[in-house]
Amino acid sequence: MANVSIKFNGKEFLLSCEDGQEEHLEELLIQINKKFNNLKNDLGNLGENKLLLITAVKVMDEYYETKKKVEEKKEELKNLSNKFKELKSLIYEYRDNKEQEILKLNNDHNKLKDEIEINQKNYEKLIDEAADEISNFVEKANLENLS
Repeated sequence: MANVSIKFNGKEFLLSCEDGQEEHLEELLIQINKKFNNLKNDLGNLGENKLLLITAVKVMDEYYETKKKVEEKKEELKNLSNKFKELKSLIYEYRDNKEQEILKLNNDHNKLKDEIEINQKNYEKLIDEAADEISNFVEKANLENLS
């Protein structure tokens, strides 16, 4: 344990703290001393006990206001986090839907391509058959003209 000597309201005090916390304790006491002296200047010398009580009340008020703000910020952060998760979920859902659409379009494209190939083969077969029939007709007509 370390000891820190401080001066408060014109009096010397010796306070103990954990080793390494001396500087922090001094900073806290400087702030308390400022608040105490500001109140003393604003309200006049109401007596040390009353000024100490008012100082403690002001410090606690600041503490609770800060705590309240921290809780509000935590709630805001929680809400933002939930909205982020919701947005992330929507993004993944959108991506999955688009992947399904792309897959369906690729399947439809492949089916159409296969159908075109089949129709092209049928068309070529039909052309070949028509050409053969025309050739047969012409050949038959030539034979009939020759006879």
